[in-house]
Amino acid sequence: MRLWYQSLTRPDAWPAYQAALRRVLDTACDPGTSYEVHGIEQRGGVGDQYRRLEFIETIEVLDNVARAEAEGFDAVLLGNIADPGLRVAREMARVPVLGLCETALFTACQMGLTVGLVVSNDKHHGRVLENVALYGLTSRVVTVERMQVDRLVDLDTAFSPGPVRDRILGQFHVAAEACVARGAEVVIPAVGVMMVLLQDSGVHETAKQTPILCGPLALVQAGQMAVKLSRLMGGRFASRRGAYAQPPSDQIAELRRYYGPVYPAVKEG
Repeated sequence: MRLWYQSLTRPDAWPAYQAALRRVLDTACDPGTSYEVHGIEQRGGVGDQYRRLEFIETIEVLDNVARAEAEGFDAVLLGNIADPGLRVAREMARVPVLGLCETALFTACQMGLTVGLVVSNDKHHGRVLENVALYGLTSRVVTVERMQVDRLVDLDTAFSPGPVRDRILGQFHVAAEACVARGAEVVIPAVGVMMVLLQDSGVHETAKQTPILCGPLALVQAGQMAVKLSRLMGGRFASRRGAYAQPPSDQIAELRRYYGPVYPAVKEG
């Protein structure tokens, strides 16, 4: 089984995170599963908390979804808390496509009745809550607490001992304990890099033995399950009725004249 893990970070701007992410993913893969991590290399990769920048990066993400499928990968994992392009990717791809935020939220709902989120800053707050509402889980998320990491690439420095690491981990622990005080039974660090930092540092729980969910671990495990389930169901995963329907065969030729070689699985009729 081959998994394509798609990050929204530029590799040369996040070297410590890239190394730690691979250490975490290594522990998540079952025997016989391999993965590749791909970041943003064309334009951006350092500030996706802003909607315009996320939109720019999502173009490359969707191009990479098509590339992953063409190269024979069995699933695509979108390793960013915004789930950039998730629904578009599911519509266009034949292989399972899973998102970090959706997967983390659904997994947390199996671990506890209530969930608390720790976001990086005020800007991230609204974006994450939009996903919570989209996935129908507003009633399960009892609180969202904020850190103050306004420059996201500062998180890369936190993988090395020093004042930045102490400050960021300290902010997280305060926010996580506030989640527990407000009734959360599971805490999700709602920043992909923060999830990896905590897992790589051996931090798995907060106050009152409340678990801290590592989203990339859940994402890889869910990705492997999705591939196995798809195989058992005859190669079908995403529904083609309604939201993820593809163009009908009698329209695809016209669409390809204007959009290029889209929806390669659809045969012209």
